[in-house]
Amino acid sequence: MERRVDILALRSVVKVGRIEWQRHALERMAERGIAQAEVKATLLRGERVEDYPDAYPLPAVLLLGWRGKRPLHVVAAYDDEAATAYVTTAYEPTSEHFEPDFRIRRRT
Repeated sequence: MERRVDILALRSVVKVGRIEWQRHALERMAERGIAQAEVKATLLRGERVEDYPDAYPLPAVLLLGWRGKRPLHVVAAYDDEAATAYVTTAYEPTSEHFEPDFRIRRRT
């Protein structure tokens, strides 16, 4: 059975602040000028772009949100036993790696 992040459950724990920010995510966000509030907004309202069912130790999801007119991708995992969301990374996708809608990864 494919493990897939339950977006509604992820959003419910984000709403109550049960988010663990991985050190890597915080470092990259600081380098890229991405605020935690922007990541939270994407977690709450973003669109599922890709699933990573085999991510370890938990399945993860790539969500697309917007910072004004600029796209934002957030990778997060959800642990149903701990009822916690884990933010892995956040970045601004580029047209080099994604189609113009930022939803479809370009084949290289």
